[in-house]
Amino acid sequence: MKTLSTSLSHGGLQGVYSHASETCACDMTFAVFVPQQAAQGPLPVLWYLSGLTCTHQNVMDKGEYRQLAAELGLIVVCPDTSPRGEAVPDEKDNWQFGAGAGFYVDATEAPYARNYRMYSYVTQELPALIAREFPADMERQGIFGHSMGGHGALTIALKHPDRFRSASAFAPIVQPSTAGWSKPAFQKYLGEDETAWRAYDACALVEDGARFPEFLIDQGKADGFLDDGLRPWLFEDACHKAGIPFSLNMREGYDHSYFFISTFMDDHLRWHAQRLV
Repeated sequence: MKTLSTSLSHGGLQGVYSHASETCACDMTFAVFVPQQAAQGPLPVLWYLSGLTCTHQNVMDKGEYRQLAAELGLIVVCPDTSPRGEAVPDEKDNWQFGAGAGFYVDATEAPYARNYRMYSYVTQELPALIAREFPADMERQGIFGHSMGGHGALTIALKHPDRFRSASAFAPIVQPSTAGWSKPAFQKYLGEDETAWRAYDACALVEDGARFPEFLIDQGKADGFLDDGLRPWLFEDACHKAGIPFSLNMREGYDHSYFFISTFMDDHLRWHAQRLV
């Protein structure tokens, strides 16, 4: 692991790091905020997964999480959203696929299967690195994210209910197998057999029997992607039928941006902290 930068913030340390990823077959960058309470022992870990076009940098610069994370004693880990590099296949003119758009799946189709393995990276390789290099209590983990990252957080929580104590999302893509901005990526990463897509679709996972204790979602009513890409009511219906407690906050006037995320970031941090004690 290489340290790219560190900065003191609210008594804690905000760092940016890189490492050679075997899973993604390229160098990967990620950010970690460690509160000062870590000097007294390991702290709970909260994973934040970012959305389309983003890197670790977006939430680090605009998410406004450090002050309350420092107060609550939460380590916040922010991975990148995809593999990157000259040798990594990409569609540079397509913001919904390739670099910045890994969709937290393990691709099975050539030429993407070698690098685009973000599901395994976020659930296996990076957690092992965090456990080894940081004062993290891996028995107390939560996960949340935005948009594509909200999709990732929901699906990963549903597939690992024994690992995560809490899961929430800002404006998640709850049914990517049918949404216009994600279905083409699923076809390229996972092939034409749509049954294989269900493992990375929150609504389908619940329909197929996956369970999690409860979910929290915040969604802006003025979000331009609401009706075609996000559709949180589909996940609400799936959770209701499955008996999964579900809180959906439809926020009047808020859009899809980090202005929205930063406004309700503290609500999510407190919600996770209550479940990670």
